[in-house]
Amino acid sequence: MNTLTRDEIDRELKELNGWEFSNDKIHRELTFGDFRQALSFMVRVGFEAEELVHHPEWRNVYNTVNISLSTHDAGDKVTSKDINLAKAIDKIYKTY
Repeated sequence: MNTLTRDEIDRELKELNGWEFSNDKIHRELTFGDFRQALSFMVRVGFEAEELVHHPEWRNVYNTVNISLSTHDAGDKVTSKDINLAKAIDKIYKTY
């Protein structure tokens, strides 16, 4: 699996909503109306992640979900798998 260069990551981030790159991962914080919405979102993303065979590192506190993506098989660097999951996450988040 090929890791993306910093220029490639920066180019991809321009196409994503609110994602940032640091510590060899892409990150986004999402806010919902309440815990139930946040949990529902996480379940929906979980099904998508399973389909893509790529799972996020995430944390939930009440109505906030923090997500970090990197590819373990690529030495915990950002790859196209992370970008594809980030795009799917953005699409799901638009429905909330």
